[in-house]
Amino acid sequence: MPELDTDLAALLPSRIEGRVVRLVGLTAAVAGFPVPIGAQIEIERHGTTPLMGEVVGFKEDQTLVYPLGSLQGVRPGSRARLVHTQPWLRVGPELCGRVINACGKAIDGQPQAVLRHRIALDQRPPAPLERPPIDSPLSTGIRALDALLTCGKGQRMGIFSGSGVGKSMLLGMMARHSSADVNVIALIGERGREVNEFLARDLGKAGLSRSVVVVATGDEPALLRLRAAYAATAIAEYFRDQGRDVLLIMDSLTRFALAQRELGLAAGEPPTTRGYPPSVFAVLPRLVERAGRSQQGSITAFYSVLVEADDPNEPIADTVRGLLDGHTWLSRKLAARGHYPAIDVLESISRLMLELVDPQHREAARVIRTLLAVHRDHEDLISVGAYRKGTNRALDAALELLGPIQQFLQQRPEEASNFQAARDALCQLRAQALAAGMPAEGQPAGTTARPPATSAAPGGVKGPSQ
Repeated sequence: MPELDTDLAALLPSRIEGRVVRLVGLTAAVAGFPVPIGAQIEIERHGTTPLMGEVVGFKEDQTLVYPLGSLQGVRPGSRARLVHTQPWLRVGPELCGRVINACGKAIDGQPQAVLRHRIALDQRPPAPLERPPIDSPLSTGIRALDALLTCGKGQRMGIFSGSGVGKSMLLGMMARHSSADVNVIALIGERGREVNEFLARDLGKAGLSRSVVVVATGDEPALLRLRAAYAATAIAEYFRDQGRDVLLIMDSLTRFALAQRELGLAAGEPPTTRGYPPSVFAVLPRLVERAGRSQQGSITAFYSVLVEADDPNEPIADTVRGLLDGHTWLSRKLAARGHYPAIDVLESISRLMLELVDPQHREAARVIRTLLAVHRDHEDLISVGAYRKGTNRALDAALELLGPIQQFLQQRPEEASNFQAARDALCQLRAQALAAGMPAEGQPAGTTARPPATSAAPGGVKGPSQ
């Protein structure tokens, strides 16, 4: 038997190796290296430690490897060795309260956690017919969201805005005040300075204590930015399978798409819409479909989308809007007025709200939306003083309640809220609107008063009576 073991060891090599033959842009081409897509490999570098990388494609008989660091020190003939056939991550409940990088290593200055479980980064979404219906609301802790854009446990929402409109503050408020059991927060492509600011100012100690934060800054390779998104989703799936209600926050999905664009172009894909290769529009639905409700628990996901030039129809924003179960639009105009969170209620929607709230809540939301819409429609007329009270009952009620509505929609970062409190306050606003003359459902919004009487003026011209 020992002789047989020796013969098998000689016939079956313990590792697969290849040789670097050339560099193609940001990738290394390795010959004689038959390993699958997604395999984790390491490349020898002259005078320094080996370079980790991932197989991203093939060209003729060569394997294309995208590095996880600098290619400095790699030369023709450098050996490449297979490490793992697929990427995986160690997880466990000890991750709560920790900040980790895309590879699962702690970067918060504390000792590495001892994690007993291992999961694959890229997993299949739950089968469509195995997903239970979303039938209970999740309290986000944001009054405007809970009342007018109610989100259910397992729903996927997008937060769309330009830069500097308050996304990070809104996401931090959610992490601190939501009713979820665990938060998993992915900071994809953030500036290094903003990571500490988010942890200390927006998230705080209370939010961090029940959160797992995965960080990949903008200076890191595209592959690590992609892996951070997959790692955060895999961690959320782990907690969901433990029976938890998880809040997954990803900031931002746009930078994930930019990283995939960089990777796709490096692998030789042709650019299509605004330079994005086809793989970008293939990986986005695979990523967001992994969130949702299962038989064990739920992942409620909020993906921020950085809208280029505040254009809601740019390719990534337009694609993501069609993949998610609703979208929240942050308005630069509201932010400039000091209205935070700068949620534009009329441009936002939750596709599941009508199935999650009771009829009274639904009617109250309709009334407040009507008041906001009628005020926006007549804003120019009001600003020049051309509107006369009594002409439109709904507008009269909107003018009377504009202050209370704006006060309701604004919320200080440290101010906590919950779903029930937001619902009760919304119903009180509806009662005030009806008392102010707001027409009930099914009634016309126009005035029921007679037009102003007229009196004769000099020259036989009729004018308004004084």
